[in-house]
Amino acid sequence: MNETFKEMSLLDHLHDLRKFIQRSFMAILLGGIVVFSARSLVFDRILFAPIDPQFVSYKYFCKFFGIFCNTDIPIQLISRQLQGQFSVHIWTSVYLGIVIAFPYIIYEFWKFISPGLYENEKKTGKRFVFITTFLFFTGVLFGYYVITPLVVQFLTNYSISDKVSNFVDIKSYITNVRTTILAVGVVFELPVIIYFMAKLGLITSRFMKENRKYAVVIILTVSAVITPPDVFSQIMVSIPLIILYEISIYITRMIEKKQPQHLKPQE
Repeated sequence: MNETFKEMSLLDHLHDLRKFIQRSFMAILLGGIVVFSARSLVFDRILFAPIDPQFVSYKYFCKFFGIFCNTDIPIQLISRQLQGQFSVHIWTSVYLGIVIAFPYIIYEFWKFISPGLYENEKKTGKRFVFITTFLFFTGVLFGYYVITPLVVQFLTNYSISDKVSNFVDIKSYITNVRTTILAVGVVFELPVIIYFMAKLGLITSRFMKENRKYAVVIILTVSAVITPPDVFSQIMVSIPLIILYEISIYITRMIEKKQPQHLKPQE
C-alpha cells in the first residue's frame, strides 16, 4: 500500500466513495434513460427476439447440434396487472442501464481503489478496465445468445398436459431473461475476482490446482442454478467457466512469480 493512501483520512475515503457512488448512479440513470427511450428496439428486437422461432441462435443450434430446427415456441405473453407493462419498462431500463454503464462504473471503481496501489500497479488501470469490461460483455452476450434461448426452448416446450397452454406474465418472462443475462455476465468475472484474491494473498495457484475437482462441482452447481434443468444447458455454461477457472490458475501463478520472495506462498 502506498504512502499517499496511508495519509488519506477516513473522511477522504468516504468523500471518494461518495463520488464513486454518485457518478456510478448518474451513469446508470443516463443508461436507463437511453433504454427507456428506445422501447421498441429494446423489447421487440432484443428481449422478445428469443421467443421468435427464427431467432439467429436457433439456426446455429440446428446447424451444429441438430436441435431447435423449426421448433415452435408455444408462448403467449400477457400482462395481468394494470401497472404491469409500465413496471417492466422501468425495471428493465434500470437493469440494462447497469449493463450500458458497466465500463464507466469499472473505470470509476479503478479510480477509487488506485490511491491504495503502487505506481507499477496503477499502470495496469486501462488493462484492468478493458479486461473486466470484455469479460462482462462476453458473459452478457453468451447469456443472451446461448443460455436464454435454451431456457426459452426448454420451459416453453415442457408440458405436463396438452390441456395446459402457456399464457406467461410479461414480468415473469422479462425477469428470467434479464436475470440470466446479468448472472452470466457477473459469473464471467471469475478471473478478475481470482486476481484480487491472489493479490490479497487469500488464494494460491497450488490451492486452486489441488481443489480443482471441488471447483468443477461448484461450477456445475452454479450452472444448474442459472440454466434450465437439462444436461445440455449445464454443459454449455460449465465449459467456459471451467476454461476461465484454468485461466485464473495461470493468472494466480503469474502474480506469485512477481511477488517478493518473502511474500511468496510456501510450497
